[in-house]
Amino acid sequence: MKKIKSALISVYYKDGLDVLIHTLAKNNVTFYSTGGTQAFIEKLGFKVIPVEELTSYPSILGGRVKTLHPKVFGGILSRRDNADDIAQLKQYEIPEIDLVVVDLYPFEETVKNQNTLFEGELTSEIIEKIDIGGISLIRAAAKNFSDTVIVSQKSQYQTLADFLEQNNGSTSLEFRQNFAKEAFAVSSHYDTLIYSYFATQQPYENFKTSYMQADVLRYGENPHQQGFFYGNLNEVFDVLNGKQLSYNNLVDVDAAVHLMAEFSDTSFAILKHTNACGVASRPTLLNAWKAAYAADTISAFGGVLITNATLDLATAEEIDKLFFEVLIAPNFDEEALQLLKRKKNRILLKQKLFNFPNKQFKSLLNGVIAQDFDKKTETEADLKTVTKLAPTQKQIDDLLFANKIVKHLKSNTIVLVKNQQLLAMGCGQTSRVDALQQAILKAGVFNFDLKDAVMASDAFFPFPDCVEIADKAGISAVIHPGGSIKDQESIDYCDTHNMAMVLSGTRHFKH
Repeated sequence: MKKIKSALISVYYKDGLDVLIHTLAKNNVTFYSTGGTQAFIEKLGFKVIPVEELTSYPSILGGRVKTLHPKVFGGILSRRDNADDIAQLKQYEIPEIDLVVVDLYPFEETVKNQNTLFEGELTSEIIEKIDIGGISLIRAAAKNFSDTVIVSQKSQYQTLADFLEQNNGSTSLEFRQNFAKEAFAVSSHYDTLIYSYFATQQPYENFKTSYMQADVLRYGENPHQQGFFYGNLNEVFDVLNGKQLSYNNLVDVDAAVHLMAEFSDTSFAILKHTNACGVASRPTLLNAWKAAYAADTISAFGGVLITNATLDLATAEEIDKLFFEVLIAPNFDEEALQLLKRKKNRILLKQKLFNFPNKQFKSLLNGVIAQDFDKKTETEADLKTVTKLAPTQKQIDDLLFANKIVKHLKSNTIVLVKNQQLLAMGCGQTSRVDALQQAILKAGVFNFDLKDAVMASDAFFPFPDCVEIADKAGISAVIHPGGSIKDQESIDYCDTHNMAMVLSGTRHFKH
């Protein structure tokens, strides 16, 4: 155990600091400090030695240089069991510093508050929130954990105070090493945030990401796997009801939020295992729900539900008849909320406005792959009619609707739509023909008439077999990206069978 006899304290956040100061003072600790923290300690009634008095230098360059001095870092980094170090401390009149309490300028908060991206020049306020002295003090004290305690975040104030109370003002090696570990987590996170800000509009030459908190999930995809979520869900949702989101819930919720972002009309979607089994747009939310549910009343059981409209009582009364895991909406009428909350395990999420990230990452083999998010949503202007028969406006609307859905299903995938309603889909198949046949089969199971329905494919047709199968099922119009060397064969089939075909020009694989 090592007794704390001196402390350098210089913090941005002072809430909760008073408890630690009183505990240190009770153990006769000598205080060194700067600026606002010095005034804070003196206001509590305790004597403070200003760092300027220790270094014989004032704070200079507008506060950019205050603690960067050998008399500060010598006292922190000196090895107490090294005779040469001790001799040099005496020679240069450097006091040992046993405790460093320092946090970092709020760079992350400043960037969020300014809501700005790097556009050639960083703002002065953001520049000044890049901490130099603080990060150096943290690294120095953490490096010398054998002799020095480093407190790098305000959440540790009480923890240290309690430990000192229980141990007569002393700390153990294990305690100091644990705080050093946390300090390096703070410093690496801080540097990652700064790098990420500078790299916002530049190629990703390095893969760097950092989260300072992890939610421990009940388990991963399966009960024998551990699961964690790194991030802050409070930025995305208000959790209004239900049990903790599971690993699989989170994966499905992510898929649901990205799918619903495609739609501006009043819409409802139902997802299972990240794939949409029901989607519809209607003038009223109740009708959107009924149409989405009708697409697959079997798969909807235990699904994740999402809408882009305020959840009203009439719709809630219908949804209440179904067992589901999660319901997401931008808002809930109070009566609807109270009705749905009667089942305590139902997860009800109120979605906030937030910005989707520009990059997505996936770990594989011994590394990570990264790509831009697929944010391309085709409009009528993107469509190229390649058949003699042009699609009607109603068909164009349905083709674009289908193309939004096909983008969010696992490849290979086919989507069948009519009247802004998903009739059926086939996804995750090893051939496009299998995906289409699966979709036609499902449509029949749920009694949908495919006459005048439209078909969307996430990638081109390598052969005309899919359009032939679709034609025989009653489908009248097709959208796909095009690009096959045999595109013309599919086009020719459509021309001889009175079908319309448009090319989007954009493939939407999802693996």
